[in-house]
Amino acid sequence: MSKKRDILIVIFSTIIFAFLFHREDLGLNLFIFETIFFAWLLYSKRLQFKTKNQITVALAFITTSIATVVTHSVFSYFINYLVMVVFVGLLIYPQVKSLLNAFRISIISFFKSQIFFFESLLSTKVKGKNFGSYIWKFRMFFIPLIIIIIFIAIYSGSNPVFNDLVSSFLSFISESLLAIFKNFDFLVVFTLIVGLVISNFMYIIISNKYIENEDLKATDSLVRVKKSIKRIFSITALKNEYKAGVFLLIVLNVLLLIVNCIDLNIVWFNFQWDGYFLKQFVHEGTYLLILSILISIALVLYFFRGNLNFYQNNKLLRVLSYVWIIQNAILTLSVFVRNYRYIDYFALAYKRIGVILFLLLVLYGLYTVFVKVKDKKSVFYLFRVNAYALFIVLVFSSFINWDGLIAKYNFNNANKSFLHLNYMATLSDKALPHLDKPIEELDEIYKIQQEKFPFEEEFMRPFEYRQIINNRKKEFKTEWESKSFLEWNYAEYVAYKALFGY
Repeated sequence: MSKKRDILIVIFSTIIFAFLFHREDLGLNLFIFETIFFAWLLYSKRLQFKTKNQITVALAFITTSIATVVTHSVFSYFINYLVMVVFVGLLIYPQVKSLLNAFRISIISFFKSQIFFFESLLSTKVKGKNFGSYIWKFRMFFIPLIIIIIFIAIYSGSNPVFNDLVSSFLSFISESLLAIFKNFDFLVVFTLIVGLVISNFMYIIISNKYIENEDLKATDSLVRVKKSIKRIFSITALKNEYKAGVFLLIVLNVLLLIVNCIDLNIVWFNFQWDGYFLKQFVHEGTYLLILSILISIALVLYFFRGNLNFYQNNKLLRVLSYVWIIQNAILTLSVFVRNYRYIDYFALAYKRIGVILFLLLVLYGLYTVFVKVKDKKSVFYLFRVNAYALFIVLVFSSFINWDGLIAKYNFNNANKSFLHLNYMATLSDKALPHLDKPIEELDEIYKIQQEKFPFEEEFMRPFEYRQIINNRKKEFKTEWESKSFLEWNYAEYVAYKALFGY
């Protein structure tokens, strides 16, 4: 593709971006913009479905683009932008093995594409000469202009009459500029700049040979590194490292066995609720256990990072590592049970959902570590497959209306779980149909809550909550009815229909 054609496509995309997003909230406009981009890729044959990564990421890009309209959440927009970055990386280097490398290539290309655009613009021929050469000619006026300004300042300071003339002239210029730009929409300029930056990133392809070669050479399987010198020392060092690993994993396995037995007793089978204990038990305990699991994974990776994988007498270390991984999987399930207990008593919230998704990824991560040790896989393999798993989980989770799910679950379980009205009142407009409860129902819930959860802390009363929701409904109705076609989204449309029926 020629530089001139690159520039024209980017400029055309920038104009479309400004038309779609100028003074408009995000909604259908983002889906339209990304659909145009995808259609261009198909038309120009830049997108080819030849590898698993290409097919997966292309489908993920389409899915998350639809999700922004369907769920209309900050999370879905963030995931869509993240997927787009990876998608662009695959456009640059379709053969990429790891999505992390696609992300790296894309980020570097983001900055390089901006430079490329302006370099291409300046090198464009105008009447046989580069456009940049015309700009460069004005450099000769720069120094004289500075000298003129200095002398005007000197003469103004030494001559009051001249100072009055200069002041009058500057006031005239200032008033003229204000009159010219009085009705000028500077937000258009900002929108055009944002559109230009994004269009450069999406349409200008800048390869990165260093990362591409790094990705090309990377393999899933470990390769034994044979040393021809200091052989006796190397074998001795390997034996010492093996002995240290065996000793460490024996002690850690015993410690973790004790922790797991305690958890099985007090978390799994003989759990008893205590408000303060449960809060400390989940908030502090969960984060510390997650940290311990991550450190545990790092320890296994350290001992099986190199030639110890090929050490003939490493069977005991492998068995201890398998036991260590299994015990950490049990610990992960215990963290899940802790989180479940907390949800059972204190209902759903963003962080509690996040913990569930994270624990699913941890379990998969432990499985991949097991495969790494068993089949002598490389660290590249771990990063590749776990990044892929994270990618898939984020894409699917972007399609869920989490606010609506939280509101519906928490009210449906208000007879057994704590209903935090302060928190419920902060959920987005999409959840309003589930948050809109009659005062009689709220009063009944409040009585049950008072009996079941006699906390000393004061929480929002039903009447106050009802007032907030009523005010939010009025504001939402006004905002929705003033939205343009480009700001339309399905989640708020459904909420509006459910609340007002027209």
